[in-house]
Amino acid sequence: MLLDTASLYFRAYFGVPDSVRAPDGTPVNAVRGLLDFIARLVQDHRPDELVACMDADWRPQWRVDLIPSYKAHRVAEERAEGPDEEETPDTLAPQVPVIEAVLDALGIARVGVAGYEADDVIGTLAGRATGPVDIVTGDRDLYQLVDDSRGVRVLYPLKGVGTLQLTDEALLREKYGVDGPGYVDLALLRGDPSDGLPGVPGIGEKTAAKLLDAFGDLAGIMAAVDDPRSKLTPSQRKRLDEARDYVAVAPKVVRVAGDVPLPEFDPALPSGPRDPAMVDALAARWGLGGALRRLLVTLEG
Repeated sequence: MLLDTASLYFRAYFGVPDSVRAPDGTPVNAVRGLLDFIARLVQDHRPDELVACMDADWRPQWRVDLIPSYKAHRVAEERAEGPDEEETPDTLAPQVPVIEAVLDALGIARVGVAGYEADDVIGTLAGRATGPVDIVTGDRDLYQLVDDSRGVRVLYPLKGVGTLQLTDEALLREKYGVDGPGYVDLALLRGDPSDGLPGVPGIGEKTAAKLLDAFGDLAGIMAAVDDPRSKLTPSQRKRLDEARDYVAVAPKVVRVAGDVPLPEFDPALPSGPRDPAMVDALAARWGLGGALRRLLVTLEG
């Protein structure tokens, strides 16, 4: 099981009231919510291995070089060295180091790699897996990794993590008319304002799906632009022709990397805490007793 950790703690932050606080009054709603999410996921799915994948760089320069607008609207502060600072709610950012410390004390593998997003870590781990993989994320971009032949599916939270959409190839075809790899082409054609991807103007999700159905893939669509006999409408032909520069670079931006240089780590789901004393100290410092107890009971089960 691969967790898109930031996606989940963002959901926890907005799903758990910020009246949930540490003894000193610091909000810990994202921490407590994430721990409860993990407990529920382990209880319901009993994975042999669990990896909390992290955004070591939420806006990698190599993606920005290709599409400068990539996540640009979410930059809070540009930095000369290292990743730009992402705009996050004031009371969420201080909770992230607590989340990291708790995962480490529990012995839950936490993997982030400089220059890459969590999506890229997930893509690399999913590609290397020899058995079934469940990816837990609220980000539809990871639908591109769905692969029935390898048992790779996405568990997409609809309401907390108690109600998950099990996303396999059948669901992708039903909802979007594409398979996993085809989702990359669909996503880049329609664009994604939340990621600063402009898409091809005038081509939304339904039109993109129809074009992919008619011409097979992005390369087939662009070949149709050059074929006067193809059944593109004049406006579609014009818009796609004008978007050539974007279409040429967008696949590398939208497609998750599969070759991230991962560090050595142990993905095995722990049956007990790696550092019990640190777990106790964190529970006391941040008022996490109940959430940590529930997770530990689930891990021991």
